Amino acid sequence: MHPAATIQPPRTSTEWDAYYALRYAVLRAPWQQPPGSERVPADEEPGTIHALLLDDATPAAALAVGMLQPTGPTQGQIRFMAVAPEAAGTGLGRQVVAHLEVEARAVGIAEVVLHSREAVVGFYEKLGYVLVEPSHTLFGVIPHFLMRKEL
Repeated sequence: MHPAATIQPPRTSTEWDAYYALRYAVLRAPWQQPPGSERVPADEEPGTIHALLLDDATPAAALAVGMLQPTGPTQGQIRFMAVAPEAAGTGLGRQVVAHLEVEARAVGIAEVVLHSREAVVGFYEKLGYVLVEPSHTLFGVIPHFLMRKEL
């Protein structure tokens, strides 16, 4: 288990670079997606909450990231959750989800939805998310499932 680390929004250009580098390395590069595909317009929308957990030993390296995008007056969607492969299974993903949920509650979000990759449905179920239905298939090969949780 990694020691509790500070989770914060990226603030400096170095932190933003680390944030996007991890999103790309974990969520896009393994499927030969082009650089830049890890960024979406929602990243810049007012109300979007970004969570960055940096490696204290290497501050330019992100260990875990996540984003919460408001999708309605009381609903938000967790997107772009990623944990560095060397930190997988150490609890950092749970810490990022918990942080996003706290931030969501603080702005009046009462329900969080997400589209989980098939391989991590169990991770979200342990955190209280309920499987709603099959969702989309990303890149033609990664089944996703809509999940939700009341906060």
